[in-house]
Amino acid sequence: MKAPTLRPATCRRRPPDHTTVTDPQRHATVVGAGLAGAALAHALVVRGWRVDLLDAADGPARGASALPVGMLSPHVTRAPTPLSRLTALGVAATRAELESWVPTGAGWQPCQVHNHGHDRGVWPAALVRPGALVQAWLTAAQATGRLTTRWNAPVARLARPDGSPAWQVQDATGRPWATSPVVAVTGAIGSLSLLTGAGITADWLPLRPVQGQMSLGALAGPPLAEGPQRDNGVFVPEYRDAGLPPAWPERIWSMGSTYERGTTHTDVRAEAHRRNLDSLRALHPAGAEAFERSMAMGQLLGWAQVRCASLDRLPLCGALPDPAALQAERARAERRRWRPGAADTPRLPGLFTLCALGSRGLTLSAWCAQRLAEQMDGAAVQADADLWTAIDPARFAWRQTRRAA
Repeated sequence: MKAPTLRPATCRRRPPDHTTVTDPQRHATVVGAGLAGAALAHALVVRGWRVDLLDAADGPARGASALPVGMLSPHVTRAPTPLSRLTALGVAATRAELESWVPTGAGWQPCQVHNHGHDRGVWPAALVRPGALVQAWLTAAQATGRLTTRWNAPVARLARPDGSPAWQVQDATGRPWATSPVVAVTGAIGSLSLLTGAGITADWLPLRPVQGQMSLGALAGPPLAEGPQRDNGVFVPEYRDAGLPPAWPERIWSMGSTYERGTTHTDVRAEAHRRNLDSLRALHPAGAEAFERSMAMGQLLGWAQVRCASLDRLPLCGALPDPAALQAERARAERRRWRPGAADTPRLPGLFTLCALGSRGLTLSAWCAQRLAEQMDGAAVQADADLWTAIDPARFAWRQTRRAA
């Protein structure tokens, strides 16, 4: 069944437009240096912005974006849905970025994926080490002189002092790491505490942690299959990349990853390996035999991290709603039927997010970041209106206020 389309409503009273930035400095702080943050930092720098990029880790792509190898491929459905439309656009955008910034064989390689399950077929795809794309974006952005990075900088809160046009991005003691008129929060599940601290209620940001574990091993012989296989997980029979971190062999196979809703640990566990093995047995029995041999010989490797997903599995991309102003609008509506939409939603000045990419960060980060940079820059957003509305960070606030009206 086709997913319902969310369309902007109209009302007599239109709030101030805080979705674009008119500050002549065009200066933003981006919190989080994974795929989403690096993509946005690069997209803004390309448009002439100055960007401060902060992350709590000691470098970029240290969280879920440190995945050893990921699959860039569309989400195929019988009828178009917002997610399938987004991934089709996202695959094209990410592929273009890879071809522009990352040499083939040094972080990615084109392939075809054999799709099993209800939408069987062979689809164009690519195997990608996300960290290579993150680093390429940051290297290109730094070459302009408009990107400043700061590592080991955990952000505890966002504050906008009364009368100030700028946001402070503060540590746990209240000391500002950075001050700028614009802040974009891209820190995966960490986005939840920052944005709720900025006054947005948790009901308006239904973000959930989703832990995933990948099983992998060194590959010494021929590929374990003719190409990547996908059904309940993705089996990569061969991936070669001299740029893999020292913890991984240069040539690997992989299976995964698991999808553990509500789990926040990053431990590699035997039970998750067993679930990956069960999925591989159904997907490719010969590959499962190689998995079992690696396990029996104590050579099986694993990687686990926590992703962030929204309640409806779509990303949050855009300007954040202003809770107090939106509640005031609802109160003024009194008993009239009130259905707020994108065009008439009050927004917090200068506060944006790109998060909840779930297991689709590789596919969606480039396209979403480019659209968000357009919105922040005051340009026309190059997206169908219904699709842009479907990923609006205010969509859960609309549902809550409609129920309360």
